[in-house]
Amino acid sequence: MGLLIAAYASLAAWLWLTLAQGMFWRTDVRLPPRSAPARWPSVAIIVPARDEAEVLPLSLPSLLAQDYPGEAGIVLVDDGSGDGTGALAARLAAEQPGLPLTVVSPGDPPPGWTGKLWAVRHGIAHVRTAHTRAHVNGHAHEPAHAPGTPEGPGPEFLLLTDADIAHEPDSLRELVAAATSADLDLVSQMARLRVASPWERLVVPAFVYFFAQLYPFRRINRPGARTSAAAGGCVLLRTEAAVRAGIPDSIRQAVIDDVALARAVRRAGGRIWLGLAERVDSVRPYSGLGDLWRMVSRSAYAQLRHRPVLLAGTVAGLVLVYLVPPAALCAGLAAGRPAAAWAGGTAWLLMAGTYLPMLRYYRQSPLLAPLLPLTALLYLLMTVDSAVQHYRGRGASWKGRTYARPGDV
Repeated sequence: MGLLIAAYASLAAWLWLTLAQGMFWRTDVRLPPRSAPARWPSVAIIVPARDEAEVLPLSLPSLLAQDYPGEAGIVLVDDGSGDGTGALAARLAAEQPGLPLTVVSPGDPPPGWTGKLWAVRHGIAHVRTAHTRAHVNGHAHEPAHAPGTPEGPGPEFLLLTDADIAHEPDSLRELVAAATSADLDLVSQMARLRVASPWERLVVPAFVYFFAQLYPFRRINRPGARTSAAAGGCVLLRTEAAVRAGIPDSIRQAVIDDVALARAVRRAGGRIWLGLAERVDSVRPYSGLGDLWRMVSRSAYAQLRHRPVLLAGTVAGLVLVYLVPPAALCAGLAAGRPAAAWAGGTAWLLMAGTYLPMLRYYRQSPLLAPLLPLTALLYLLMTVDSAVQHYRGRGASWKGRTYARPGDV
Protein backbone atom coordinates (compact mmCIF):
# COMPACT_ATOMS: atom_id res chain seq x y z
CA MET A 1 0.00 0.00 0.00
CA GLY A 2 2.87 2.38 0.85
CA LEU A 3 4.45 1.87 -2.57
CA LEU A 4 1.16 2.56 -4.34
CA ILE A 5 0.55 5.75 -2.32
CA ALA A 6 4.07 7.00 -3.02
CA ALA A 7 3.73 6.22 -6.74
CA TYR A 8 0.44 8.07 -7.05
CA ALA A 9 1.77 11.01 -5.00
CA SER A 10 4.73 11.26 -7.33
CA LEU A 11 2.48 11.09 -10.38
CA ALA A 12 0.28 13.84 -8.94
CA ALA A 13 3.37 15.96 -8.33
CA TRP A 14 4.48 15.53 -11.93
CA LEU A 15 1.05 16.37 -13.30
CA TRP A 16 1.11 19.57 -11.27
CA LEU A 17 4.68 20.44 -12.30
CA THR A 18 3.94 19.83 -15.97
CA LEU A 19 0.69 21.78 -16.12
CA ALA A 20 0.84 24.37 -13.35
CA GLN A 21 4.47 25.35 -12.68
CA GLY A 22 4.74 28.14 -15.24
CA MET A 23 5.61 25.75 -18.08
CA PHE A 24 9.12 25.70 -16.61
CA TRP A 25 10.18 22.93 -18.98
CA ARG A 26 9.85 25.04 -22.12
CA THR A 27 13.05 26.60 -23.46
CA ASP A 28 11.59 29.26 -25.75
CA VAL A 29 11.89 32.19 -23.32
CA ARG A 30 14.45 34.30 -25.16
CA LEU A 31 15.01 38.06 -25.35
CA PRO A 32 11.67 39.89 -25.79
CA PRO A 33 10.79 41.73 -29.04
CA ARG A 34 13.04 44.74 -29.44
CA SER A 35 14.06 47.56 -31.73
CA ALA A 36 16.97 49.99 -31.76
CA PRO A 37 16.44 53.03 -29.50
CA ALA A 38 16.54 56.52 -30.95
CA ARG A 39 19.60 57.16 -28.76
CA TRP A 40 21.83 54.39 -27.47
CA PRO A 41 22.37 54.84 -23.71
CA SER A 42 25.79 54.71 -22.10
CA VAL A 43 26.84 51.38 -20.58
CA ALA A 44 29.57 50.26 -18.20
CA ILE A 45 30.53 46.59 -18.27
CA ILE A 46 31.69 45.43 -14.83
CA VAL A 47 33.58 42.15 -14.56
CA PRO A 48 34.44 40.89 -11.05
CA ALA A 49 37.36 38.49 -11.37
CA ARG A 50 39.30 36.38 -8.89
CA ASP A 51 41.95 33.97 -10.20
CA GLU A 52 40.45 33.83 -13.69
CA ALA A 53 43.63 33.67 -15.80
CA GLU A 54 42.56 30.27 -17.19
CA VAL A 55 39.33 31.51 -18.77
CA LEU A 56 40.02 35.21 -19.36
CA PRO A 57 41.65 34.72 -22.80
CA LEU A 58 38.40 33.05 -23.93
CA SER A 59 35.98 35.60 -22.47
CA LEU A 60 37.52 39.08 -22.25
CA PRO A 61 38.24 39.44 -26.00
CA SER A 62 34.52 38.93 -26.63
CA LEU A 63 33.71 41.94 -24.43
CA LEU A 64 36.41 44.08 -26.02
CA ALA A 65 34.89 43.25 -29.42
CA GLN A 66 31.33 44.37 -28.56
CA ASP A 67 29.74 46.18 -31.49
CA TYR A 68 27.82 48.79 -29.52
CA PRO A 69 26.70 52.08 -31.14
CA GLY A 70 26.72 54.09 -27.90
CA GLU A 71 29.25 54.97 -25.22
CA ALA A 72 30.60 51.87 -23.46
CA GLY A 73 33.60 50.76 -21.47
CA ILE A 74 34.81 47.80 -19.39
CA VAL A 75 35.97 47.76 -15.78
CA LEU A 76 37.58 44.53 -14.65
CA VAL A 77 37.74 44.39 -10.85
CA ASP A 78 40.66 42.20 -9.83
CA ASP A 79 39.46 40.71 -6.54
CA GLY A 80 42.76 39.77 -4.92
CA SER A 81 43.84 37.34 -7.63
CA GLY A 82 47.06 35.40 -7.16
CA ASP A 83 47.40 34.24 -10.77
CA GLY A 84 48.02 37.53 -12.57
CA THR A 85 44.41 38.05 -13.66
CA GLY A 86 44.69 41.86 -13.68
CA ALA A 87 47.94 41.96 -15.64
CA LEU A 88 46.61 39.42 -18.14
CA ALA A 89 43.48 41.50 -18.68
CA ALA A 90 45.53 44.62 -19.37
CA ARG A 91 47.72 42.70 -21.82
CA LEU A 92 44.72 41.27 -23.68
CA ALA A 93 43.23 44.77 -24.02
CA ALA A 94 46.52 46.13 -25.33
CA GLU A 95 46.67 43.39 -27.97
CA GLN A 96 43.11 43.84 -29.22
CA PRO A 97 41.49 47.14 -30.22
CA GLY A 98 37.97 47.59 -29.00
CA LEU A 99 36.12 48.94 -25.98
CA PRO A 100 38.34 50.70 -23.43
CA LEU A 101 39.34 48.57 -20.42
CA THR A 102 40.22 49.70 -16.92
CA VAL A 103 41.59 47.30 -14.31
CA VAL A 104 40.98 48.20 -10.66
CA SER A 105 41.42 46.38 -7.36
CA PRO A 106 39.23 46.91 -4.27
CA GLY A 107 41.32 45.06 -1.70
CA ASP A 108 39.93 42.38 0.57
CA PRO A 109 36.21 42.60 1.36
CA PRO A 110 35.29 43.84 4.84
CA PRO A 111 33.27 41.59 7.18
CA GLY A 112 29.71 41.15 6.00
CA TRP A 113 30.53 41.32 2.29
CA THR A 114 31.02 38.52 -0.21
CA GLY A 115 34.04 39.02 -2.45
CA LYS A 116 32.04 39.24 -5.67
CA LEU A 117 29.61 41.86 -4.37
CA TRP A 118 32.46 43.89 -2.85
CA ALA A 119 34.11 43.85 -6.27
CA VAL A 120 30.84 44.87 -7.95
CA ARG A 121 30.46 47.74 -5.48
CA HIS A 122 33.98 48.96 -6.25
CA GLY A 123 33.34 48.70 -9.98
CA ILE A 124 30.08 50.65 -9.78
CA ALA A 125 31.69 53.36 -7.63
CA HIS A 126 34.56 53.64 -10.11
CA VAL A 127 32.40 54.02 -13.21
CA ARG A 128 30.05 56.50 -11.57
CA THR A 129 32.93 58.66 -10.37
CA ALA A 130 34.78 58.43 -13.70
CA HIS A 131 31.63 59.14 -15.69
CA THR A 132 30.81 62.23 -13.62
CA ARG A 133 34.39 63.51 -13.83
CA ALA A 134 34.39 63.08 -17.62
CA HIS A 135 31.13 64.98 -17.99
CA VAL A 136 32.24 67.77 -15.65
CA ASN A 137 35.44 68.17 -17.65
CA GLY A 138 33.36 68.23 -20.80
CA HIS A 139 30.95 70.80 -19.30
CA ALA A 140 27.99 68.45 -19.54
CA HIS A 141 25.27 68.71 -16.94
CA GLU A 142 24.13 65.59 -15.09
CA PRO A 143 21.29 65.20 -12.58
CA ALA A 144 22.22 65.09 -8.92
CA HIS A 145 23.22 61.71 -7.59
CA ALA A 146 21.46 59.83 -4.83
CA PRO A 147 21.87 61.36 -1.35
CA GLY A 148 24.59 59.85 0.78
CA THR A 149 26.64 58.40 -2.11
CA PRO A 150 29.96 59.95 -3.16
CA GLU A 151 29.57 58.88 -6.74
CA GLY A 152 27.71 60.64 -9.53
CA PRO A 153 24.89 59.07 -11.52
CA GLY A 154 27.30 57.37 -13.91
CA PRO A 155 26.36 55.50 -17.09
CA GLU A 156 22.71 54.76 -17.73
CA PHE A 157 23.15 50.97 -17.70
CA LEU A 158 25.46 48.49 -15.99
CA LEU A 159 26.26 45.12 -17.52
CA LEU A 160 27.31 42.79 -14.72
CA THR A 161 28.97 39.77 -16.25
CA ASP A 162 31.26 37.08 -14.89
CA ALA A 163 34.83 36.55 -16.03
CA ASP A 164 34.00 33.15 -17.53
CA ILE A 165 31.21 34.46 -19.79
CA ALA A 166 31.81 35.00 -23.52
CA HIS A 167 29.49 37.27 -25.51
CA GLU A 168 28.83 37.39 -29.22
CA PRO A 169 29.66 40.82 -30.73
CA ASP A 170 26.01 41.95 -30.73
CA SER A 171 25.22 40.75 -27.19
CA LEU A 172 25.34 44.15 -25.49
CA ARG A 173 23.41 45.81 -28.29
CA GLU A 174 20.62 43.22 -28.08
CA LEU A 175 20.41 43.42 -24.29
CA VAL A 176 20.11 47.20 -24.32
CA ALA A 177 17.56 47.12 -27.14
CA ALA A 178 15.46 44.64 -25.13
CA ALA A 179 15.64 46.79 -21.99
CA THR A 180 14.75 50.04 -23.74
CA SER A 181 12.02 48.55 -25.94
CA ALA A 182 10.19 46.87 -23.05
CA ASP A 183 11.07 49.50 -20.42
CA LEU A 184 12.83 46.92 -18.26
CA ASP A 185 15.10 47.72 -15.32
CA LEU A 186 16.85 44.37 -15.32
CA VAL A 187 17.43 42.01 -18.24
CA SER A 188 19.24 38.78 -17.46
CA GLN A 189 20.18 35.85 -19.65
CA MET A 190 21.19 32.47 -18.32
CA ALA A 191 24.39 31.78 -20.22
CA ARG A 192 24.66 28.47 -22.02
CA LEU A 193 27.05 26.48 -19.83
CA ARG A 194 29.80 24.34 -21.29
CA VAL A 195 28.77 20.77 -22.05
CA ALA A 196 31.74 18.76 -23.28
CA SER A 197 32.82 16.12 -20.75
CA PRO A 198 30.63 13.11 -19.84
CA TRP A 199 29.94 14.56 -16.38
CA GLU A 200 28.97 17.93 -17.87
CA ARG A 201 26.50 16.17 -20.18
CA LEU A 202 24.93 14.38 -17.26
CA VAL A 203 24.81 17.27 -14.76
CA VAL A 204 24.80 20.66 -16.52
CA PRO A 205 21.50 20.56 -18.48
CA ALA A 206 19.80 19.27 -15.33
CA PHE A 207 21.24 22.19 -13.35
CA VAL A 208 19.41 24.67 -15.60
CA TYR A 209 16.30 22.46 -15.66
CA PHE A 210 16.15 22.42 -11.85
CA PHE A 211 16.73 26.18 -11.70
CA ALA A 212 13.86 26.79 -14.12
CA GLN A 213 11.67 24.48 -12.06
CA LEU A 214 12.32 26.57 -8.95
CA TYR A 215 12.12 29.90 -10.80
CA PRO A 216 9.89 29.51 -13.88
CA PHE A 217 10.96 32.18 -16.37
CA ARG A 218 7.45 32.97 -17.56
CA ARG A 219 6.28 33.56 -14.02
CA ILE A 220 9.26 35.81 -13.24
CA ASN A 221 8.65 37.91 -16.34
CA ARG A 222 5.06 38.80 -15.49
CA PRO A 223 4.73 42.41 -14.26
CA GLY A 224 4.10 42.40 -10.54
CA ALA A 225 4.99 38.72 -10.11
CA ARG A 226 6.12 37.54 -6.67
CA THR A 227 8.78 35.18 -8.06
CA SER A 228 12.11 36.90 -8.78
CA ALA A 229 15.44 35.60 -10.05
CA ALA A 230 18.31 36.47 -12.34
CA ALA A 231 21.35 34.68 -13.76
CA GLY A 232 24.47 36.30 -12.35
CA GLY A 233 26.64 35.66 -15.38
CA CYS A 234 24.77 38.19 -17.52
CA VAL A 235 22.71 40.98 -15.92
CA LEU A 236 21.95 44.30 -17.60
CA LEU A 237 20.78 46.74 -14.93
CA ARG A 238 19.63 50.35 -15.11
CA THR A 239 21.88 52.44 -12.89
CA GLU A 240 18.85 54.33 -11.62
CA ALA A 241 17.24 51.03 -10.56
CA ALA A 242 20.47 49.94 -8.86
CA VAL A 243 20.55 53.18 -6.83
CA ARG A 244 16.87 52.86 -5.97
CA ALA A 245 17.36 49.27 -4.75
CA GLY A 246 20.62 50.04 -2.92
CA ILE A 247 22.59 47.60 -5.07
CA PRO A 248 24.90 46.06 -4.06
CA ASP A 249 24.95 47.27 -0.43
CA SER A 250 21.45 45.95 0.30
CA ILE A 251 22.49 42.40 -0.68
CA ARG A 252 26.15 42.52 0.42
CA GLN A 253 26.00 39.22 2.35
CA ALA A 254 24.19 37.24 -0.36
CA VAL A 255 25.99 34.11 -1.53
CA ILE A 256 23.31 33.53 -4.18
CA ASP A 257 23.69 37.11 -5.33
CA ASP A 258 21.77 36.89 -8.62
CA VAL A 259 18.47 35.89 -7.02
CA ALA A 260 18.99 38.44 -4.25
CA LEU A 261 19.71 41.14 -6.85
CA ALA A 262 16.50 40.45 -8.76
CA ARG A 263 14.44 40.45 -5.57
CA ALA A 264 15.92 43.79 -4.46
CA VAL A 265 15.22 45.40 -7.84
CA ARG A 266 11.64 44.13 -7.88
CA ARG A 267 11.01 45.23 -4.28
CA ALA A 268 12.13 48.72 -5.29
CA GLY A 269 9.53 48.79 -8.05
CA GLY A 270 11.72 47.64 -10.93
CA ARG A 271 10.63 45.49 -13.87
CA ILE A 272 12.74 42.40 -14.44
CA TRP A 273 13.14 39.78 -17.16
CA LEU A 274 15.00 36.46 -17.23
CA GLY A 275 15.43 33.98 -20.05
CA LEU A 276 17.80 31.60 -21.77
CA ALA A 277 20.68 32.92 -23.83
CA GLU A 278 21.40 32.22 -27.47
CA ARG A 279 24.64 34.17 -27.86
CA VAL A 280 26.08 34.23 -24.34
CA ASP A 281 28.15 31.23 -23.24
CA SER A 282 30.13 30.13 -20.21
CA VAL A 283 33.65 28.97 -21.07
CA ARG A 284 34.45 27.57 -17.63
CA PRO A 285 35.27 23.85 -17.81
CA TYR A 286 33.85 21.40 -15.29
CA SER A 287 35.63 18.32 -16.55
CA GLY A 288 35.22 16.13 -13.47
CA LEU A 289 32.43 15.38 -11.05
CA GLY A 290 34.39 17.08 -8.26
CA ASP A 291 34.31 20.44 -10.05
CA LEU A 292 30.56 20.21 -10.58
CA TRP A 293 30.04 18.99 -7.04
CA ARG A 294 31.81 22.06 -5.63
CA MET A 295 29.85 24.38 -7.93
CA VAL A 296 26.54 23.12 -6.54
CA SER A 297 27.41 22.34 -2.93
CA ARG A 298 29.03 25.72 -2.19
CA SER A 299 25.65 27.47 -2.27
CA ALA A 300 22.98 24.76 -2.04
CA TYR A 301 22.46 25.08 1.72
CA ALA A 302 22.51 28.88 1.47
CA GLN A 303 19.62 28.51 -1.01
CA LEU A 304 17.77 26.76 1.82
CA ARG A 305 18.60 29.67 4.17
CA HIS A 306 20.69 27.31 6.34
CA ARG A 307 17.53 25.81 7.82
CA PRO A 308 17.52 22.08 8.67
CA VAL A 309 13.75 21.86 8.20
CA LEU A 310 14.06 23.17 4.63
CA LEU A 311 16.88 20.70 4.00
CA ALA A 312 14.71 17.82 5.22
CA GLY A 313 11.82 19.00 3.05
CA THR A 314 14.08 19.32 0.01
CA VAL A 315 15.49 15.83 0.45
CA ALA A 316 11.99 14.38 0.87
CA GLY A 317 10.76 16.29 -2.17
CA LEU A 318 13.64 15.12 -4.36
CA VAL A 319 13.03 11.53 -3.29
CA LEU A 320 9.29 11.71 -3.96
CA VAL A 321 9.50 13.55 -7.28
CA TYR A 322 12.61 12.03 -8.85
CA LEU A 323 13.48 8.73 -7.16
CA VAL A 324 10.07 7.21 -6.45
CA PRO A 325 8.99 6.91 -10.14
CA PRO A 326 11.74 4.49 -11.28
CA ALA A 327 11.63 2.67 -7.94
CA ALA A 328 7.85 2.23 -8.16
CA LEU A 329 8.05 1.03 -11.75
CA CYS A 330 10.74 -1.56 -11.02
CA ALA A 331 9.27 -2.69 -7.72
CA GLY A 332 5.76 -2.82 -9.14
CA LEU A 333 6.86 -4.98 -12.06
CA ALA A 334 8.90 -7.26 -9.80
CA ALA A 335 6.07 -7.69 -7.26
CA GLY A 336 3.29 -8.00 -9.80
CA ARG A 337 1.62 -4.75 -8.75
CA PRO A 338 0.55 -3.15 -12.05
CA ALA A 339 -1.07 -0.06 -10.50
CA ALA A 340 2.16 0.99 -8.77
CA ALA A 341 4.18 0.17 -11.89
CA TRP A 342 1.81 2.20 -14.08
CA ALA A 343 1.86 5.25 -11.80
CA GLY A 344 5.64 5.13 -11.44
CA GLY A 345 6.20 4.60 -15.14
CA THR A 346 3.84 7.44 -16.11
CA ALA A 347 5.54 9.82 -13.67
CA TRP A 348 8.95 8.82 -15.05
CA LEU A 349 7.68 9.39 -18.57
CA LEU A 350 6.46 12.89 -17.68
CA MET A 351 9.80 13.61 -16.03
CA ALA A 352 11.78 12.52 -19.08
CA GLY A 353 9.40 14.27 -21.47
CA THR A 354 9.71 17.63 -19.72
CA TYR A 355 13.50 17.25 -19.70
CA LEU A 356 13.78 16.74 -23.46
CA PRO A 357 13.49 20.45 -24.43
CA MET A 358 16.46 21.30 -22.18
CA LEU A 359 18.51 18.50 -23.69
CA ARG A 360 17.68 19.84 -27.15
CA TYR A 361 18.70 23.34 -26.06
CA TYR A 362 22.07 21.91 -24.99
CA ARG A 363 22.29 19.77 -28.16
CA GLN A 364 22.49 16.56 -26.16
CA SER A 365 21.15 13.09 -26.86
CA PRO A 366 17.54 12.41 -25.79
CA LEU A 367 18.85 9.16 -24.35
CA LEU A 368 19.97 11.20 -21.34
CA ALA A 369 16.35 11.99 -20.41
CA PRO A 370 15.63 8.71 -18.56
CA LEU A 371 18.81 9.28 -16.49
CA LEU A 372 17.37 12.37 -14.78
CA PRO A 373 16.64 10.40 -11.54
CA LEU A 374 20.36 9.56 -11.32
CA THR A 375 21.27 13.22 -11.76
CA ALA A 376 18.68 14.21 -9.16
CA LEU A 377 20.25 11.73 -6.73
CA LEU A 378 23.62 13.43 -7.28
CA TYR A 379 22.04 16.82 -6.58
CA LEU A 380 20.44 15.43 -3.42
CA LEU A 381 23.86 14.26 -2.21
CA MET A 382 25.43 17.61 -3.14
CA THR A 383 22.79 19.44 -1.14
CA VAL A 384 23.31 17.26 1.92
CA ASP A 385 27.08 17.71 1.58
CA SER A 386 26.56 21.48 1.41
CA ALA A 387 24.84 21.35 4.80
CA VAL A 388 27.53 19.10 6.25
CA GLN A 389 30.28 21.46 5.07
CA HIS A 390 28.39 24.41 6.55
CA TYR A 391 28.26 22.85 10.00
CA ARG A 392 31.94 21.96 9.72
CA GLY A 393 32.69 25.63 9.13
CA ARG A 394 33.48 25.21 5.45
CA GLY A 395 30.14 26.19 3.92
CA ALA A 396 29.82 28.72 1.07
CA SER A 397 33.51 28.37 0.31
CA TRP A 398 34.83 29.73 -2.98
CA LYS A 399 38.40 30.36 -4.16
CA GLY A 400 39.95 30.47 -0.73
CA ARG A 401 37.15 32.34 1.05
CA THR A 402 34.47 30.95 3.34
CA TYR A 403 31.42 33.08 4.07
CA ALA A 404 29.37 32.93 7.23
CA ARG A 405 25.61 32.91 7.02
CA PRO A 406 24.18 36.44 7.32
CA GLY A 407 22.96 35.99 10.89
CA ASP A 408 26.47 35.08 12.07
CA VAL A 409 28.12 38.27 10.75
